[in-house]
Amino acid sequence: MSQSDTQSNTRNFTVLLNAIFKVDSIAYMLYTQFVSWKVNVSKKAAKRAKKLPKKVMDLFEVLLLDLAKIGPAQPEWANYSKLTHGRYHCHLNYSFVAVWEVIDNKIRILEVTYVGSREDAPY
Repeated sequence: MSQSDTQSNTRNFTVLLNAIFKVDSIAYMLYTQFVSWKVNVSKKAAKRAKKLPKKVMDLFEVLLLDLAKIGPAQPEWANYSKLTHGRYHCHLNYSFVAVWEVIDNKIRILEVTYVGSREDAPY
């Protein structure tokens, strides 16, 4: 998949924050001062995220913030593990997981490719 395909199939983290989480612009501007990774969410993952229960959505939001601030390694999250080269996952709670991958390590871009039931997770 080319980089332009990846970009066309993803939503920028900024758009996701504004659309799903309704973060006000002042809080977002303060937050972006501390971000070291750009986090994209695939269209499929964004669509699934909208269907998550409120408590799980809140956890997913925290994970996105952690990914943007710290990067792909998230050992503090439950059942965090590296799946394959550049792919990772963790549990948001007992029933829900998130999967992400490093798109570009040099310019620090991540993409969340899946969020949802652990039974359907693409491990």
